[in-house]
Amino acid sequence: MALTYKHTFGAINGTRVSFVEKGITKERMDFLKKLLEFNGFTVLTDEVAAKEEGAEPSFTIAVDDMKFNAIIWIYDRRLRLPDGRYVTHEFWDKGKGNTKPQYWESLYE
Repeated sequence: MALTYKHTFGAINGTRVSFVEKGITKERMDFLKKLLEFNGFTVLTDEVAAKEEGAEPSFTIAVDDMKFNAIIWIYDRRLRLPDGRYVTHEFWDKGKGNTKPQYWESLYE
């Protein structure tokens, strides 16, 4: 899912949260949850029932830090992977890819 510029708030189970992504798959939710928890966030998730019978449910993921905005944390180089690399826009979207923060280096490789 692409990053969104909107910083949305709400509540999950009575806790005020800053939404990270909505309407995502379980695999995407697990990926983001692991990444955000490693970076020290308290993560809350919510399962949204499927609208059509037999369809897979979707998930919402959020953090209890009301100041969290994924765009700021990614482009400000605040999110890290367990091996010390920075999380880039490409890595956030795909869960893999180039994690070099110097985008211009990857243009000439």
